[in-house]
Amino acid sequence: MGLRKSPTDLLSNSAWNAIAFVVAVALNLVILPFVVFRLGVAAFGVAGLVTACVAPALAFSNALALSMTRELALRLDPSERNDARRIFATALMLALATGCGIVTIFALAGAPLARIGFHLSGPSADDLGLAFVLASAGWLCQCLSAVFLALFTARQDYRRVASISIISTVVATSSMLLLIPRWPQASTFLGCQALGFATSLVLAFGWSRRVIGEWLARPTIDRGSLGNLVKLGGWQLAAQSGALIAAQADRYLLGALLQPQFVGFYTIAQRLEEAVYIGVLKVGEILFPFFSALKETDDRKADLLFRSSWILNVLAASALGGLIPVAGPLLHLWTGAEVAAEAQRVLVILSIAGILGSGSNVFAFYLLAQGRSSSNALIALLTGVFTVATSAIALPYFGWQAAGWSACVGMIAQLVTVVILLRRHFGLAGMRLRLTHFVLMPIGVGIATALALRYGFRNAQLDQAIGWWYVGGCYLLAAGIIFVVTVAVSRAGPYGAACWRDLRVIASRFLSLKAI
Repeated sequence: MGLRKSPTDLLSNSAWNAIAFVVAVALNLVILPFVVFRLGVAAFGVAGLVTACVAPALAFSNALALSMTRELALRLDPSERNDARRIFATALMLALATGCGIVTIFALAGAPLARIGFHLSGPSADDLGLAFVLASAGWLCQCLSAVFLALFTARQDYRRVASISIISTVVATSSMLLLIPRWPQASTFLGCQALGFATSLVLAFGWSRRVIGEWLARPTIDRGSLGNLVKLGGWQLAAQSGALIAAQADRYLLGALLQPQFVGFYTIAQRLEEAVYIGVLKVGEILFPFFSALKETDDRKADLLFRSSWILNVLAASALGGLIPVAGPLLHLWTGAEVAAEAQRVLVILSIAGILGSGSNVFAFYLLAQGRSSSNALIALLTGVFTVATSAIALPYFGWQAAGWSACVGMIAQLVTVVILLRRHFGLAGMRLRLTHFVLMPIGVGIATALALRYGFRNAQLDQAIGWWYVGGCYLLAAGIIFVVTVAVSRAGPYGAACWRDLRVIASRFLSLKAI
């Protein structure tokens, strides 16, 4: 029989995902000011440009990992072990062959093209070749480790996935503390990240061989397995490509139009918003294997889908909305007055974009789990088109601080596309009311409350020198107010009782987990 997960198991998986995320974010956010201070904003911007250039390769590794996870989640019975082994062997062979080809291209052509496209010269570009080699090598390790981690993800064994993530993050962060002061270059920073990915690969390989070694196989190509992976992964590759290019569009244009330090300012603001956004995404990530194995009627699926979406939308509105009132003081304490003056407006806009983008995450997991990867590809394509078009128009006219607006426009296009697709997929009565109550209401109320709090906090004249305890307290206060207001508004309407009941169930489940 396949693995069956109870609500407690799902909450436990979310908790493990959240723990791994919190540790990774805490270490990355703590180390970033040290990295910026040692490297300088310009060199940090160069590292951001190299990362942005290598990022499209994640479309392949992410698509392969997602496709493999879904195929393995459907073959968890011992009687299907041979099919699962063929899936693993084929995925590993694809990762090795394609990955090595991609790394070779980046190592040979990355630096020359970057010098031309981003007008890089002088000291900031001296180690550009080594930077591309290390960044692409880190991606290859990440790609290969994703194949092994998919074995655990398909089994919803997030405890081991979280443990590997935590250890690799600790290794990467520790190496930055040791190596960057001695070699303060962009390539050192990227090399330390690559060391973390290599650690993840070693741990994933060793742990999977020891725990579930009978499911492993040598890399080879099986035609049937290849067809299954490509059937889902081909469309998912298109979806991932569109999403990644959209996410990096502002960096590309900033690098082409302005100096590297502006890429550094944007990267700092994006890193902070992205950390919170990915945290929310990690909490909901456990829904992908859950939806993959779900055998229910369409009405039951829709009910679970919308209720899950409401929970994550409230969480996203609270966590990301809390950044909006304290953007300036937070950046001031974290990276200094210069970055705060330049980047706080961008952080506010990116946080709004993150809230808008969270509205479609659960639906994207569901569509992918149901094998509707063509829908995800369409969503990503339209998001990318609107994001890139807005950046191309806004940045030359309004300067680098217009960068975040393209993300907002792209996320609005994404949300509209998801709504249209869902209305076509579920022919249920009251669909418009469900979308309004579970999706649009928490997003709209959260954004409005956060902007109102920003106006109120600005009038309160936050003292930049008070310290982390004050800014942290203001963030928690803002996030708490947004949460309370959003939940209170959501209690109105025909689905208010269901929302309140789900919230109470989640609270009781976590309390029972703590008591164990």
